[in-house]
Amino acid sequence: MLALALLLVGASLFVSNEIVRKVGQRERERVTQWADAIKKRAELVKLTNNSFEQLRLKEQEEMELWIAATKEVSRATPLNQSISYDLPLLIINKNNDIPVILLDQDNEISGYINLGFDSTNLSAEDGASLTARFEDSLVRLAKSWEVTNPPFTIEIYEGLFMTYYFTDSRDIVRLERERDSLIQAFNAELIENPDLVPVLLMDSTLTKVVATNLPNESVDETSLQATIQQLSGQNTPIMIDFGQGEFNMVLYANSPELKQLQYFPYIQFLIIGLFILIGYIIFSTFRKAEQNQVWAGMAKETAHQLGTPISSLMAWTELLSGMEVDPSIIHEMNKDIDRLTKVTDRFSKIGAGTKLESRDIVQTTKQILSYLRTRVSSKVDIRFESSSPEIIVQHNAPLIEWVIENVCKNAIDAMEGDGGLSVEISGQPGKVYIDITDTGKGMTPKQQRAVFKPGYTTKQRGWGLGLTLCKRIIHEYHKGTIEVLRSEVGKGTTFRITLKS
Repeated sequence: MLALALLLVGASLFVSNEIVRKVGQRERERVTQWADAIKKRAELVKLTNNSFEQLRLKEQEEMELWIAATKEVSRATPLNQSISYDLPLLIINKNNDIPVILLDQDNEISGYINLGFDSTNLSAEDGASLTARFEDSLVRLAKSWEVTNPPFTIEIYEGLFMTYYFTDSRDIVRLERERDSLIQAFNAELIENPDLVPVLLMDSTLTKVVATNLPNESVDETSLQATIQQLSGQNTPIMIDFGQGEFNMVLYANSPELKQLQYFPYIQFLIIGLFILIGYIIFSTFRKAEQNQVWAGMAKETAHQLGTPISSLMAWTELLSGMEVDPSIIHEMNKDIDRLTKVTDRFSKIGAGTKLESRDIVQTTKQILSYLRTRVSSKVDIRFESSSPEIIVQHNAPLIEWVIENVCKNAIDAMEGDGGLSVEISGQPGKVYIDITDTGKGMTPKQQRAVFKPGYTTKQRGWGLGLTLCKRIIHEYHKGTIEVLRSEVGKGTTFRITLKS
């Protein structure tokens, strides 16, 4: 089942990773297509700019020709000569698109054409002051054109100079507006496109942001380099080569949906694992409860089965006491009957509502040690010490005696009937410690971890249930602990029982 579960997990992860890989590949293809679109639009803008430059050069040549024609017409001619002005006038009249403002040497308006508005009725309707303001505005407009288009100054008559200011024609202005609209539409498409992954378009030096759909706080001066490193770490940047050594870099990140899809299988397995863990805990709880019922049932059945022979033995001792039988024999039989009665009482308390009483734990321990001294080898030295002559603890005396007896018998077996057994009782506020130390074989760390497990034993004969019962009695009935405090192979072991005072 474990192998099958691992196989299913592996297959699911493989399928999920394949889906993530394909989605990531599609996102990279979409970014690549977007980069190609950028390149084409940039080439279109570049071509448009080149066309604008050529148009401006052409218009400048036209202006030079127009000014030459104007100069020709304006030049004074001798009275005895007859000159035809048809060609200059044709050139002059042909200019119906390039805006021109003519200023004299005193920066006064001498004329203008192709400005797109008419002021013929201005003087009649609004007076001289408004006309002066209008002409002043034309002067400022002409000076502003000087920045992009150098003006032409010609001498009309001796001492009279005229300066011609001009700007781009209406066709060029219209084309520039369409180009700017195209660029703005591209930027809007980049920023407002919800299907495009986070993208950062940089110049070749990675210092200037050309376009991006990232938040402003991610591309400001303080965060730009960190954002570049983050995007470069996620995906290899795409270079857009415009030729002649000019190129831009496209940096992009995985979409939030792809990131969520990458972590989804692990979250799914975590949730499944959590359900499995909860199911295992519930199953373990029910199994432990079932085991507890089995333990209690076995203990009660044992106590019930022992009750009949004990009653029979008691009757036989009564019968023998009326006969001429050695009284010491009857006395020893009664001691064994008392022992069997105590064992039966212990078994009957397993699984029942164990009643704890405030009694002297020192006296309880002395009683069981006194019983053991007469029934173990004389080579075993049993010593008892207590930090106080009387220590009152809530406990069930028969069950605590059973625990101490089990631990001591295991210690005597470990010493093979020859050695020292020490029982020490000490206390501190809220706790009482019973330390049982032997000089036996000791235990390895592995044995220490398994010593309280059901069925574990180092004896050739035995069920391995003694210490398991001890742990159950201490943990569940007395809410205390029993543990291997220390153990060393070849030197001995110390068990510690902790009870609440």
